[in-house]
Amino acid sequence: MTVDPRWQQQLEAPTEQFFGAFATQLAQSDGLRDGVREAVKTLVPRIDWEAYLPHVPHGILGLRAVLRLQPLLSEAGFHRALATQLHMAAHEGRRSPQNLAQVSAAKGSGHWPNLEAFIQSRRPGLAYAEAQGFDHPAEADFQRLRGLTELDMATVGHKAVVCDHLADLHERLERPKATGRRLLGLAAWVAASPEDTFWSRRAAKRLGDASSVPWAPATLDAAAWESQVREICDLGLVALLDPFTARLKAGQGSGDTLAALVLAASEKQLDARRDLEGKTAWTYVYLAAVARARSADPRIWCQAAALVNLFPTDEPEERVRAARVADPDAGALTEAILEVEPALAMAHAGGLAQAGRAEAALAALAEAAVQDDPTFNHAHQVLAVAAAADLLPDLPLPAQEAMVVALAKSLANSQGSGDLGRLADRALG
Repeated sequence: MTVDPRWQQQLEAPTEQFFGAFATQLAQSDGLRDGVREAVKTLVPRIDWEAYLPHVPHGILGLRAVLRLQPLLSEAGFHRALATQLHMAAHEGRRSPQNLAQVSAAKGSGHWPNLEAFIQSRRPGLAYAEAQGFDHPAEADFQRLRGLTELDMATVGHKAVVCDHLADLHERLERPKATGRRLLGLAAWVAASPEDTFWSRRAAKRLGDASSVPWAPATLDAAAWESQVREICDLGLVALLDPFTARLKAGQGSGDTLAALVLAASEKQLDARRDLEGKTAWTYVYLAAVARARSADPRIWCQAAALVNLFPTDEPEERVRAARVADPDAGALTEAILEVEPALAMAHAGGLAQAGRAEAALAALAEAAVQDDPTFNHAHQVLAVAAAADLLPDLPLPAQEAMVVALAKSLANSQGSGDLGRLADRALG
Protein backbone atom coordinates (compact mmCIF):
# COMPACT_ATOMS: atom_id res chain seq x y z
CA MET A 1 0.00 0.00 0.00
CA THR A 2 1.39 3.41 -1.02
CA VAL A 3 0.39 6.39 1.13
CA ASP A 4 2.10 9.75 0.82
CA PRO A 5 3.16 11.16 4.23
CA ARG A 6 1.56 14.51 3.41
CA TRP A 7 -1.80 12.78 2.96
CA GLN A 8 -1.42 11.02 6.31
CA GLN A 9 -0.65 14.34 7.97
CA GLN A 10 -3.71 16.01 6.48
CA LEU A 11 -5.96 13.21 7.68
CA GLU A 12 -4.61 13.52 11.21
CA ALA A 13 -4.79 17.35 11.26
CA PRO A 14 -6.36 18.87 8.12
CA THR A 15 -5.21 22.29 6.88
CA GLU A 16 -5.69 24.40 3.77
CA GLN A 17 -3.26 22.00 2.05
CA PHE A 18 -5.77 19.14 2.23
CA PHE A 19 -6.72 19.06 -1.45
CA GLY A 20 -3.12 19.47 -2.60
CA ALA A 21 -2.10 16.51 -0.47
CA PHE A 22 -4.96 14.48 -1.93
CA ALA A 23 -3.81 15.34 -5.45
CA THR A 24 -0.33 14.12 -4.56
CA GLN A 25 -1.79 10.91 -3.14
CA LEU A 26 -3.79 10.30 -6.33
CA ALA A 27 -0.56 10.39 -8.33
CA GLN A 28 0.82 7.37 -6.41
CA SER A 29 0.51 3.81 -7.65
CA ASP A 30 -3.02 2.70 -6.63
CA GLY A 31 -3.22 6.15 -5.06
CA LEU A 32 -6.99 6.47 -5.06
CA ARG A 33 -7.65 3.09 -3.46
CA ASP A 34 -4.85 3.43 -0.92
CA GLY A 35 -5.74 7.04 -0.13
CA VAL A 36 -9.34 6.14 0.70
CA ARG A 37 -8.22 3.10 2.70
CA GLU A 38 -5.89 5.28 4.76
CA ALA A 39 -8.59 7.89 5.28
CA VAL A 40 -11.05 5.33 6.64
CA LYS A 41 -8.42 3.68 8.84
CA THR A 42 -7.34 7.04 10.26
CA LEU A 43 -10.70 8.77 10.65
CA VAL A 44 -13.05 6.08 11.99
CA PRO A 45 -11.47 5.97 15.46
CA ARG A 46 -10.97 9.76 15.54
CA ILE A 47 -14.57 10.83 14.82
CA ASP A 48 -16.59 11.40 17.99
CA TRP A 49 -19.54 9.18 17.05
CA GLU A 50 -21.06 9.46 20.53
CA ALA A 51 -21.37 13.23 20.25
CA TYR A 52 -23.57 12.90 17.15
CA LEU A 53 -26.17 10.59 18.71
CA PRO A 54 -29.01 10.13 17.96
CA HIS A 55 -27.71 11.08 14.50
CA VAL A 56 -24.99 9.54 12.33
CA PRO A 57 -22.52 11.80 10.48
CA HIS A 58 -22.27 11.13 6.74
CA GLY A 59 -18.60 11.71 5.95
CA ILE A 60 -17.50 8.07 5.90
CA LEU A 61 -20.94 6.82 4.82
CA GLY A 62 -20.93 9.08 1.77
CA LEU A 63 -17.69 7.59 0.46
CA ARG A 64 -19.57 4.52 -0.73
CA ALA A 65 -22.05 6.75 -2.56
CA VAL A 66 -19.27 8.61 -4.38
CA LEU A 67 -17.59 5.36 -5.44
CA ARG A 68 -20.96 4.00 -6.59
CA LEU A 69 -21.44 7.07 -8.80
CA GLN A 70 -18.03 6.83 -10.47
CA PRO A 71 -19.35 5.17 -13.67
CA LEU A 72 -21.89 8.00 -14.07
CA LEU A 73 -19.44 10.87 -13.55
CA SER A 74 -16.76 12.56 -15.57
CA GLU A 75 -13.27 11.96 -14.19
CA ALA A 76 -13.10 15.55 -12.93
CA GLY A 77 -16.51 15.27 -11.30
CA PHE A 78 -15.58 12.00 -9.60
CA HIS A 79 -12.30 13.34 -8.24
CA ARG A 80 -14.01 16.51 -7.01
CA ALA A 81 -16.72 14.49 -5.28
CA LEU A 82 -14.24 12.14 -3.64
CA ALA A 83 -11.99 14.99 -2.51
CA THR A 84 -14.81 17.00 -0.94
CA GLN A 85 -16.36 13.92 0.66
CA LEU A 86 -13.03 13.03 2.26
CA HIS A 87 -12.68 16.66 3.37
CA MET A 88 -16.10 16.40 5.03
CA ALA A 89 -15.10 13.22 6.86
CA ALA A 90 -11.80 14.74 7.97
CA HIS A 91 -13.57 17.77 9.47
CA GLU A 92 -16.23 15.93 11.46
CA GLY A 93 -16.16 16.31 15.23
CA ARG A 94 -13.25 14.48 16.83
CA ARG A 95 -12.64 12.66 20.06
CA SER A 96 -10.39 14.12 22.73
CA PRO A 97 -6.80 12.81 22.69
CA GLN A 98 -7.51 10.78 25.83
CA ASN A 99 -10.59 9.10 24.33
CA LEU A 100 -8.74 8.50 21.06
CA ALA A 101 -5.97 6.71 22.92
CA GLN A 102 -8.51 4.50 24.68
CA VAL A 103 -10.34 3.64 21.46
CA SER A 104 -7.12 2.97 19.56
CA ALA A 105 -5.88 0.58 22.25
CA ALA A 106 -9.17 -1.32 22.58
CA LYS A 107 -9.16 -4.73 20.95
CA GLY A 108 -11.43 -7.65 21.73
CA SER A 109 -11.18 -11.32 20.87
CA GLY A 110 -13.05 -11.16 17.57
CA HIS A 111 -15.61 -13.62 18.93
CA TRP A 112 -19.09 -13.44 17.37
CA PRO A 113 -21.07 -14.38 20.51
CA ASN A 114 -19.34 -11.54 22.36
CA LEU A 115 -20.08 -9.08 19.57
CA GLU A 116 -23.74 -10.06 19.44
CA ALA A 117 -24.01 -9.76 23.23
CA PHE A 118 -22.53 -6.25 23.19
CA ILE A 119 -24.94 -5.19 20.43
CA GLN A 120 -27.96 -6.64 22.21
CA SER A 121 -26.95 -5.03 25.53
CA ARG A 122 -26.38 -1.64 23.80
CA ARG A 123 -22.66 -1.21 24.52
CA PRO A 124 -21.23 0.46 21.39
CA GLY A 125 -17.69 0.92 22.68
CA LEU A 126 -17.30 -2.75 23.52
CA ALA A 127 -18.89 -3.76 20.20
CA TYR A 128 -16.35 -1.62 18.32
CA ALA A 129 -13.47 -3.07 20.32
CA GLU A 130 -14.64 -6.65 19.79
CA ALA A 131 -14.75 -6.08 16.03
CA GLN A 132 -11.10 -4.99 16.08
CA GLY A 133 -10.22 -8.56 17.04
CA PHE A 134 -11.47 -9.98 13.71
CA ASP A 135 -8.45 -11.01 11.65
CA HIS A 136 -9.94 -10.37 8.23
CA PRO A 137 -13.57 -9.12 8.10
CA ALA A 138 -15.61 -10.57 5.26
CA GLU A 139 -18.86 -9.72 3.51
CA ALA A 140 -20.63 -12.33 5.65
CA ASP A 141 -19.60 -10.47 8.82
CA PHE A 142 -21.17 -7.22 7.65
CA GLN A 143 -24.32 -9.01 6.56
CA ARG A 144 -24.54 -10.81 9.90
CA LEU A 145 -24.44 -7.39 11.55
CA ARG A 146 -27.12 -6.21 9.17
CA GLY A 147 -29.32 -9.09 10.24
CA LEU A 148 -29.10 -7.82 13.81
CA THR A 149 -30.24 -4.33 12.77
CA GLU A 150 -32.92 -4.91 10.11
CA LEU A 151 -35.84 -4.37 12.48
CA ASP A 152 -34.25 -1.39 14.23
CA MET A 153 -35.25 1.95 12.68
CA ALA A 154 -33.26 4.23 14.98
CA THR A 155 -32.38 7.44 13.13
CA VAL A 156 -34.83 6.52 10.35
CA GLY A 157 -33.11 3.32 9.32
CA HIS A 158 -29.45 4.31 9.44
CA LYS A 159 -28.34 1.05 11.07
CA ALA A 160 -29.17 -1.29 8.19
CA VAL A 161 -27.96 1.31 5.67
CA VAL A 162 -24.62 1.69 7.48
CA CYS A 163 -24.08 -2.09 7.51
CA ASP A 164 -24.96 -2.35 3.83
CA HIS A 165 -22.91 0.63 2.65
CA LEU A 166 -19.82 -0.15 4.71
CA ALA A 167 -19.90 -3.74 3.42
CA ASP A 168 -19.98 -2.42 -0.13
CA LEU A 169 -17.25 0.15 0.62
CA HIS A 170 -15.08 -2.68 1.97
CA GLU A 171 -15.57 -4.60 -1.28
CA ARG A 172 -14.84 -1.55 -3.44
CA LEU A 173 -11.59 -1.02 -1.52
CA GLU A 174 -10.67 -4.66 -2.31
CA ARG A 175 -11.27 -6.04 1.20
CA PRO A 176 -8.35 -4.56 3.16
CA LYS A 177 -7.67 -6.11 6.59
CA ALA A 178 -6.91 -3.14 8.87
CA THR A 179 -9.34 -0.78 7.15
CA GLY A 180 -11.91 -3.59 7.10
CA ARG A 181 -11.66 -3.91 10.88
CA ARG A 182 -12.35 -0.19 11.22
CA LEU A 183 -15.38 -0.44 8.93
CA LEU A 184 -16.74 -3.50 10.72
CA GLY A 185 -16.12 -1.77 14.05
CA LEU A 186 -18.04 1.30 12.95
CA ALA A 187 -20.95 -0.85 11.74
CA ALA A 188 -20.92 -2.70 15.07
CA TRP A 189 -20.79 0.58 17.00
CA VAL A 190 -23.82 1.95 15.15
CA ALA A 191 -25.64 -1.38 15.54
CA ALA A 192 -25.14 -1.26 19.33
CA SER A 193 -26.39 2.32 19.73
CA PRO A 194 -29.92 2.89 21.18
CA GLU A 195 -32.66 1.05 19.29
CA ASP A 196 -36.12 1.88 17.93
CA THR A 197 -38.36 -1.07 17.04
CA PHE A 198 -41.69 0.78 17.21
CA TRP A 199 -42.59 0.30 13.54
CA SER A 200 -41.58 -3.36 13.31
CA ARG A 201 -43.60 -4.23 16.43
CA ARG A 202 -46.68 -2.50 15.02
CA ALA A 203 -46.25 -4.39 11.75
CA ALA A 204 -45.76 -7.75 13.47
CA LYS A 205 -49.12 -7.43 15.23
CA ARG A 206 -50.87 -7.17 11.87
CA LEU A 207 -48.83 -9.68 9.91
CA GLY A 208 -49.52 -12.69 12.09
CA ASP A 209 -47.85 -15.72 10.55
CA ALA A 210 -47.07 -14.05 7.19
CA SER A 211 -43.54 -15.26 6.58
CA SER A 212 -42.06 -13.93 3.36
CA VAL A 213 -42.27 -11.36 0.57
CA PRO A 214 -41.25 -13.13 -2.65
CA TRP A 215 -38.72 -11.37 -4.87
CA ALA A 216 -40.43 -11.05 -8.23
CA PRO A 217 -40.70 -8.40 -10.97
CA ALA A 218 -43.56 -5.91 -10.86
CA THR A 219 -46.72 -7.09 -12.60
CA LEU A 220 -49.40 -4.53 -11.67
CA ASP A 221 -50.50 -1.54 -13.74
CA ALA A 222 -50.29 2.18 -13.00
CA ALA A 223 -53.80 2.32 -11.52
CA ALA A 224 -53.02 -0.42 -9.01
CA TRP A 225 -49.78 1.27 -7.94
CA GLU A 226 -51.57 4.61 -7.62
CA SER A 227 -54.10 3.09 -5.23
CA GLN A 228 -51.23 1.98 -3.00
CA VAL A 229 -49.47 5.32 -3.31
CA ARG A 230 -52.56 7.12 -2.04
CA GLU A 231 -52.64 4.91 1.05
CA ILE A 232 -48.91 5.36 1.74
CA CYS A 233 -49.01 9.11 1.25
CA ASP A 234 -52.39 10.08 2.67
CA LEU A 235 -53.27 7.75 5.54
CA GLY A 236 -52.00 7.90 9.09
CA LEU A 237 -49.51 5.25 10.20
CA VAL A 238 -52.07 2.98 11.87
CA ALA A 239 -54.51 3.23 8.97
CA LEU A 240 -51.70 2.65 6.46
CA LEU A 241 -50.44 -0.56 8.03
CA ASP A 242 -53.79 -2.33 7.76
CA PRO A 243 -54.07 -2.39 3.93
CA PHE A 244 -50.30 -2.58 3.46
CA THR A 245 -49.93 -5.72 5.57
CA ALA A 246 -53.05 -7.20 3.98
CA ARG A 247 -51.41 -6.97 0.54
CA LEU A 248 -48.22 -8.61 1.77
CA LYS A 249 -50.20 -11.39 3.45
CA ALA A 250 -52.07 -11.92 0.18
CA GLY A 251 -48.73 -12.56 -1.56
CA GLN A 252 -47.80 -9.26 -3.24
CA GLY A 253 -44.19 -9.51 -4.32
CA SER A 254 -41.29 -7.16 -3.79
CA GLY A 255 -41.35 -5.75 -7.34
CA ASP A 256 -44.83 -4.23 -7.03
CA THR A 257 -44.24 -3.26 -3.40
CA LEU A 258 -40.98 -1.50 -4.29
CA ALA A 259 -42.62 0.27 -7.26
CA ALA A 260 -45.42 1.60 -5.06
CA LEU A 261 -42.96 2.74 -2.38
CA VAL A 262 -40.70 4.53 -4.87
CA LEU A 263 -43.69 6.22 -6.50
CA ALA A 264 -44.90 7.33 -3.05
CA ALA A 265 -41.41 8.47 -2.04
CA SER A 266 -41.20 10.49 -5.25
CA GLU A 267 -44.50 12.18 -4.51
CA LYS A 268 -43.27 13.04 -1.02
CA GLN A 269 -40.10 14.44 -2.58
CA LEU A 270 -42.17 16.70 -4.83
CA ASP A 271 -43.97 17.93 -1.72
CA ALA A 272 -40.80 18.53 0.32
CA ARG A 273 -40.09 22.03 1.53
CA ARG A 274 -36.63 23.35 0.70
CA ASP A 275 -35.42 22.73 4.24
CA LEU A 276 -36.55 19.08 4.02
CA GLU A 277 -35.28 18.24 0.52
CA GLY A 278 -32.28 16.23 1.74
CA LYS A 279 -34.01 14.57 4.66
CA THR A 280 -36.91 13.46 2.47
CA ALA A 281 -34.45 12.04 -0.09
CA TRP A 282 -33.19 9.67 2.63
CA THR A 283 -36.20 7.45 1.84
CA TYR A 284 -34.52 6.46 -1.44
CA VAL A 285 -31.37 5.48 0.45
CA TYR A 286 -33.30 3.20 2.78
CA LEU A 287 -35.38 1.71 -0.04
CA ALA A 288 -32.23 0.99 -2.04
CA ALA A 289 -30.69 -0.82 0.93
CA VAL A 290 -33.82 -2.96 1.27
CA ALA A 291 -33.76 -3.77 -2.45
CA ARG A 292 -30.02 -4.53 -2.50
CA ALA A 293 -30.49 -7.00 0.36
CA ARG A 294 -33.44 -8.66 -1.41
CA SER A 295 -35.25 -8.42 1.93
CA ALA A 296 -38.01 -11.02 2.34
CA ASP A 297 -39.19 -10.15 5.87
CA PRO A 298 -42.56 -8.35 5.53
CA ARG A 299 -41.81 -6.30 8.66
CA ILE A 300 -38.92 -4.65 6.83
CA TRP A 301 -41.21 -3.63 3.96
CA CYS A 302 -43.67 -2.23 6.50
CA GLN A 303 -40.87 -0.16 8.01
CA ALA A 304 -40.12 1.20 4.55
CA ALA A 305 -43.77 2.19 4.09
CA ALA A 306 -43.83 3.86 7.51
CA LEU A 307 -40.66 5.81 6.66
CA VAL A 308 -42.14 7.15 3.42
CA ASN A 309 -45.39 7.94 5.24
CA LEU A 310 -43.45 9.89 7.88
CA PHE A 311 -42.89 12.89 5.62
CA PRO A 312 -45.69 15.42 4.94
CA THR A 313 -47.94 15.34 1.87
CA ASP A 314 -49.28 18.53 0.27
CA GLU A 315 -52.14 19.07 -2.14
CA PRO A 316 -51.22 18.29 -5.77
CA GLU A 317 -51.91 21.84 -6.92
CA GLU A 318 -49.19 23.14 -4.58
CA ARG A 319 -46.44 21.15 -6.28
CA VAL A 320 -43.92 22.43 -8.81
CA ARG A 321 -45.00 21.41 -12.30
CA ALA A 322 -42.62 20.35 -15.03
CA ALA A 323 -42.14 22.77 -17.89
CA ARG A 324 -42.36 21.64 -21.51
CA VAL A 325 -39.27 20.98 -23.59
CA ALA A 326 -39.11 19.76 -27.17
CA ASP A 327 -35.76 17.97 -26.91
CA PRO A 328 -34.86 16.59 -23.47
CA ASP A 329 -31.12 16.78 -22.95
CA ALA A 330 -28.80 15.53 -20.21
CA GLY A 331 -26.52 18.56 -20.34
CA ALA A 332 -29.49 20.88 -20.13
CA LEU A 333 -30.75 18.90 -17.13
CA THR A 334 -27.52 19.48 -15.23
CA GLU A 335 -27.53 23.16 -16.18
CA ALA A 336 -31.15 23.64 -15.10
CA ILE A 337 -30.38 22.15 -11.68
CA LEU A 338 -27.33 24.37 -11.21
CA GLU A 339 -29.36 27.41 -12.30
CA VAL A 340 -32.06 26.55 -9.72
CA GLU A 341 -34.78 25.99 -12.31
CA PRO A 342 -36.73 23.03 -10.90
CA ALA A 343 -39.58 23.07 -13.46
CA LEU A 344 -37.11 22.97 -16.36
CA ALA A 345 -34.98 20.30 -14.66
CA MET A 346 -38.07 18.15 -14.12
CA ALA A 347 -39.01 18.45 -17.78
CA HIS A 348 -35.61 17.30 -19.02
CA ALA A 349 -35.43 14.45 -16.48
CA GLY A 350 -38.93 13.23 -17.30
CA GLY A 351 -38.37 13.50 -21.05
CA LEU A 352 -35.15 11.50 -20.87
CA ALA A 353 -36.85 8.77 -18.81
CA GLN A 354 -39.80 8.59 -21.22
CA ALA A 355 -37.34 8.14 -24.08
CA GLY A 356 -35.76 5.16 -22.30
CA ARG A 357 -32.74 7.18 -21.17
CA ALA A 358 -33.23 7.14 -17.42
CA GLU A 359 -29.56 6.28 -16.88
CA ALA A 360 -28.54 9.37 -18.86
CA ALA A 361 -30.81 11.40 -16.61
CA LEU A 362 -29.14 9.84 -13.56
CA ALA A 363 -25.69 10.73 -14.91
CA ALA A 364 -26.82 14.34 -15.33
CA LEU A 365 -28.21 14.34 -11.79
CA ALA A 366 -24.92 12.95 -10.51
CA GLU A 367 -22.86 15.65 -12.24
CA ALA A 368 -25.10 18.29 -10.68
CA ALA A 369 -24.99 16.68 -7.24
CA VAL A 370 -21.20 16.71 -7.03
CA GLN A 371 -21.08 20.45 -7.73
CA ASP A 372 -22.38 21.07 -4.20
CA ASP A 373 -20.12 20.70 -1.18
CA PRO A 374 -21.32 17.67 0.84
CA THR A 375 -20.74 19.51 4.11
CA PHE A 376 -23.49 21.94 3.09
CA ASN A 377 -26.12 19.24 2.56
CA HIS A 378 -24.84 16.41 4.81
CA ALA A 379 -23.99 14.43 1.65
CA HIS A 380 -27.71 13.87 1.09
CA GLN A 381 -27.43 14.65 -2.61
CA VAL A 382 -24.78 12.05 -3.48
CA LEU A 383 -26.43 9.51 -1.18
CA ALA A 384 -29.80 9.99 -2.90
CA VAL A 385 -28.47 9.83 -6.47
CA ALA A 386 -26.38 6.74 -5.64
CA ALA A 387 -29.51 5.16 -4.17
CA ALA A 388 -31.41 5.95 -7.37
CA ALA A 389 -28.66 4.24 -9.37
CA ASP A 390 -29.07 1.16 -7.16
CA LEU A 391 -32.86 1.20 -7.49
CA LEU A 392 -33.16 1.84 -11.22
CA PRO A 393 -32.71 -1.74 -12.53
CA ASP A 394 -35.45 -3.07 -10.23
CA LEU A 395 -38.10 -0.48 -11.14
CA PRO A 396 -40.75 -0.41 -13.88
CA LEU A 397 -40.59 2.60 -16.21
CA PRO A 398 -43.24 4.75 -14.44
CA ALA A 399 -41.36 4.49 -11.15
CA GLN A 400 -38.04 5.25 -12.87
CA GLU A 401 -39.51 8.39 -14.38
CA ALA A 402 -41.12 9.56 -11.14
CA MET A 403 -37.87 9.06 -9.25
CA VAL A 404 -35.58 10.99 -11.60
CA VAL A 405 -38.14 13.82 -11.93
CA ALA A 406 -38.48 14.13 -8.15
CA LEU A 407 -34.71 14.10 -7.67
CA ALA A 408 -34.26 16.75 -10.37
CA LYS A 409 -36.68 19.00 -8.49
CA SER A 410 -34.94 18.24 -5.19
CA LEU A 411 -31.44 18.98 -6.46
CA ALA A 412 -32.54 22.20 -8.15
CA ASN A 413 -34.21 23.40 -4.97
CA SER A 414 -31.29 22.61 -2.69
CA GLN A 415 -28.32 24.19 -4.41
CA GLY A 416 -25.71 25.44 -1.99
CA SER A 417 -22.06 26.34 -1.72
CA GLY A 418 -19.56 24.92 -4.17
CA ASP A 419 -16.52 26.76 -2.80
CA LEU A 420 -14.76 23.62 -1.56
CA GLY A 421 -15.34 21.91 -4.89
CA ARG A 422 -13.69 24.78 -6.72
CA LEU A 423 -10.68 24.59 -4.39
CA ALA A 424 -10.51 20.86 -5.04
CA ASP A 425 -10.71 21.39 -8.81
CA ARG A 426 -7.76 23.81 -8.70
CA ALA A 427 -5.63 21.43 -6.66
CA LEU A 428 -6.52 18.40 -8.76
CA GLY A 429 -5.86 20.20 -12.03
